[in-house]
Amino acid sequence: MTSPNPHLVIRSITPQISTLSVPFLRFNRIKFGGRATLLQLSSGSLAVFSPIPLTADVRAHINSLGGRVGYIIAPDMEHHMQLGAYKSAFPSALVIGPHGLREKRARQGDQDVPIDFEYARGNKELKLPEELAREVDVEYWDGHASKEIVLLHKPSRTLVQADLFFNLPAREQYSRSGEDASKGWPTRIAQHFMNTTPGHKGQQRFIWYALAKDKASFAASARKVAAWDFDRIIP
Repeated sequence: MTSPNPHLVIRSITPQISTLSVPFLRFNRIKFGGRATLLQLSSGSLAVFSPIPLTADVRAHINSLGGRVGYIIAPDMEHHMQLGAYKSAFPSALVIGPHGLREKRARQGDQDVPIDFEYARGNKELKLPEELAREVDVEYWDGHASKEIVLLHKPSRTLVQADLFFNLPAREQYSRSGEDASKGWPTRIAQHFMNTTPGHKGQQRFIWYALAKDKASFAASARKVAAWDFDRIIP
């Protein structure tokens, strides 16, 4: 655990959901921003989706919610860098992630973190612990390049996702940094393909032609999630 992050933005979305947002550069050039989503289950257990660095203020926020982290979710092949720190801090927590992530971490020399619930192409309907399963639905997008795990928090009708799609510029993540979230030519190019402006087709085309590696499977996942009952999306 490190010192507090002066750029951290904590936001309460619902009584059960909070987000923790920080600056983050993709490829050390593109202002993507980083965000963890915390779900507090009715049992009191916490699920940490896409963990950000476990700084002192992040730990304090977790403690303010009871401190009982039951689940650490690496939602794809990219959002896993903090798994080791969280598993060390909360050793009884169960880890959820996509097939191939543990092997990728081994190749990179990262701390070995066993994945208790591993989503795979032939194993998309995992039986999760009841306290989690009764409050979330899960779809594993094995057709996505990053192997996305997407959650529906049913009590609040909230869709929680990581890299399924983006909403740049990352204004909230950079709001306390003193930096313009839109500045820099790599960021401006990324924004063309990663924004949710109505009528703008850049992201739609980028997802379909660049990220949808198995289009039939991707489309099946899209149909399933489109049928879910949600009115809020946390990227």
